Amino acid sequence: MISARVPWQRFTTKGPVARLQKRLAARKELARPPAYYVVCATVGVLNIVGLVMILSASSVAALSSYGSSWYFFNRQLMWALIGAAAFIIASRVDYHVWRKAAPYLLVVAVVTCVLVLVPGIGIYVDGSRRWLGYGALRMQPSEIAKLALLVGAAEVLARRAGKLQDVASWRPVLIMLGGLGVLVMKEPDLDSTIVLALIAFAVLIIGGVRTDHLMKLFGIAVLATTVLAFMAPYRRARMLSFLHPGQDASNTGYQLSQSLIALGSGGINGVGLGAGRAKWMFLPNAHTDFIFAIIGEELGFVGCLLVLGLFAGFGLVGFHVARRAPDMFGTLVAAGVTAWIVGQAAINLGAVVGVLPVSGITLPFLSAGGSSLVIAMLGAGIVANVARHGLVPPAQPKAKAPKPKSGAKRRAPARKS
Repeated sequence: MISARVPWQRFTTKGPVARLQKRLAARKELARPPAYYVVCATVGVLNIVGLVMILSASSVAALSSYGSSWYFFNRQLMWALIGAAAFIIASRVDYHVWRKAAPYLLVVAVVTCVLVLVPGIGIYVDGSRRWLGYGALRMQPSEIAKLALLVGAAEVLARRAGKLQDVASWRPVLIMLGGLGVLVMKEPDLDSTIVLALIAFAVLIIGGVRTDHLMKLFGIAVLATTVLAFMAPYRRARMLSFLHPGQDASNTGYQLSQSLIALGSGGINGVGLGAGRAKWMFLPNAHTDFIFAIIGEELGFVGCLLVLGLFAGFGLVGFHVARRAPDMFGTLVAAGVTAWIVGQAAINLGAVVGVLPVSGITLPFLSAGGSSLVIAMLGAGIVANVARHGLVPPAQPKAKAPKPKSGAKRRAPARKS
């Protein structure tokens, strides 16, 4: 019961009911432009294609190792549902929240990247400690590091916009990249370190850092990548084998040779969904890093064009959203996520078709993998939220009819005969 001392008008205009009504009205006023629907549709189709192809590519390996052809598909479906929830939440939450959460996210990324290196805590698989968790619930701290670096770098550059001609103003971005990059390389994981550098370069370019500074950084990055690639014997073998995979097709060039055979046997329309041969233990990692080869074999050139078109569409709409963002932080975050997802896809596709060295990096939204899918969906959701806040182009004024000159006689309407 409302007290008589409190006027009803004051309660309805300044009380909790009024605040709730304003929030609901603000949500209704937040439009959903075409770019928002394009982002949602592109990500949705990529996930559907990914689930179908993971079921096809992993069925033989799952049946052989776990007694069920649905094992990897069920795991991926679980992660896809978690990723869908992350996308929906990120698309509804104001993207400025990530600016406030940037320091905490960086702390979480550093702590998890340190924990994964501790014996007994980090899960050791194939010579690397890259996972935390238990059983099917595993996550890669390097995926958290990608999002943390993006948000942290965007916050620094947005806060210091207009002062980026000085190296000291954007030096914190290099410090974040260096710290996270060293921790990720300790796992070791050169491919994720390259993606971290790609994210940092993207936000620096969009932020307006001088070209000569960027060229120096690029030269240093190429030199460092080359040195790190040739330091480890297995990475050195990867670097050399992709140039001539047929010369050592039974050893270092085996995976790439099988990938090219699968792509070539697909032809225009493919051999048919589920009818591929490469997944019968011929192509290693068929449902993870090399799922694009299975797509090319079973769906052919048409299926490859579909995947390439979806990633190209995501790239175009992502940069369109960045250009329409209402502030610098929104521009940097949207452009950074777009460069991250499209760049990672380009690295994976380049390795599968043999124009880049074989890498252990996943194809976003398509490859089997839990944490990579969830974090990519979260980043895409942020892009969708930036699209909802995007600037609306001003309406073009209607052309007015010219006024008759003064003194001019109006012509009488012609009579019908």
